[in-house]
Amino acid sequence: MDTMDPFAAVPNGARHSALAELVSTGPLHRLVLPTTVSAWVITSYAEARTALTDPRLIKGGPRNSPFADELDPETFAGLNHHMLVADPPTHTRLRRLVSTAFTRRQVERLAPGIETLCATLLDDVAKQLADTGEADLMASFAYPLPMTVICDLLGIPPEARTDVRDWIPPLLAGGVGTFEAYDASARRMLAFTRDLIAEKRRTPADDLLTALIEARDGSDRLTEDELTSMVFLLFIAGHDTTVSLIANGALALLTHPHQLAAVRADPERWPAAVEELLRFDSPVQVTIPVATAEPVEIDGTPIEEGRHVIVSLLAANRDPARFPDPDELNLTRADGAHLAFGHGIHHCVGAPLARLEGRIALRALTERFPDLELAIDPAKLEREPSLLFNKLTSLPVRMA
Repeated sequence: MDTMDPFAAVPNGARHSALAELVSTGPLHRLVLPTTVSAWVITSYAEARTALTDPRLIKGGPRNSPFADELDPETFAGLNHHMLVADPPTHTRLRRLVSTAFTRRQVERLAPGIETLCATLLDDVAKQLADTGEADLMASFAYPLPMTVICDLLGIPPEARTDVRDWIPPLLAGGVGTFEAYDASARRMLAFTRDLIAEKRRTPADDLLTALIEARDGSDRLTEDELTSMVFLLFIAGHDTTVSLIANGALALLTHPHQLAAVRADPERWPAAVEELLRFDSPVQVTIPVATAEPVEIDGTPIEEGRHVIVSLLAANRDPARFPDPDELNLTRADGAHLAFGHGIHHCVGAPLARLEGRIALRALTERFPDLELAIDPAKLEREPSLLFNKLTSLPVRMA
């Protein structure tokens, strides 16, 4: 029996069903990705965790980026010299420099502003519900919250944010979209980032971009291409994954009212609840593809040098060999050692910010609207076709 392609599956729940079929037949599978590349896909938790720390599986540098052979060299270099496609020692150097700017202290001080922003956005949701009887939580809450937070954090001025929003979808689509759309957005994003960096150099501010410009490790600092690439990475990774953390989390809570009631009755559970929500419906489907630097063996299968390998985070996080009753949402699950943020040296540097936003947003939403419910059958919801992201197209709600 043919298994549905999990990357092409858009009906809500179809990806998890397709991946569950793969998991049931073994931890390693040969699939053709939406980019038409053939790759070995790891679906078990144990093999995934091992692979994410295996130095023989390498990113391969900037060439492991969308349209690497088609973008003009200047645009390519300005957007693709970042941590996500780097291996040690380059990755070690870049992460150390960024970590000096992206500290937990900076993240935690954002909490009051995030709470205020949540209240404002939920006022808009309340008005939509009152005026029309429905609201789309994706468009009115889950999307604008992380977008505003990352723009504030990087110091992107309010008047530029509409343009930036318009450039993002083709960049998120990557190799699954068209080169023409990606190229146009990449050029605009790079030009804007360079102008913004120049302005921050003229007038330093208390924001992450200024901190990145000034970041040093002895005599070392980010080059211009590394700086623009880092802004690009932090902007893309710093908002879209959190959009899905909030939206997927809200969907899970609204479709599991008893679980929601338990966490609302005991707000101290929210940090653990967010971890279970991340496991249950991860924002990211797979890791960036890696390549075998030498022949390797995964679960007894020999894989030649130079072959593509990806880790299915969605599948690993519902592996029944690791998580009892993996398809059940259990906000009191004792061991939430999920892989939603990856593992090893490439563990998401923005994870503390994503957790903070998710916790504040979901608590504020459920406390403000205790009688909220989905406005349609959850089976009618859809996900965007994507290799990397596990993102809803919309999330319509109403008052019960």
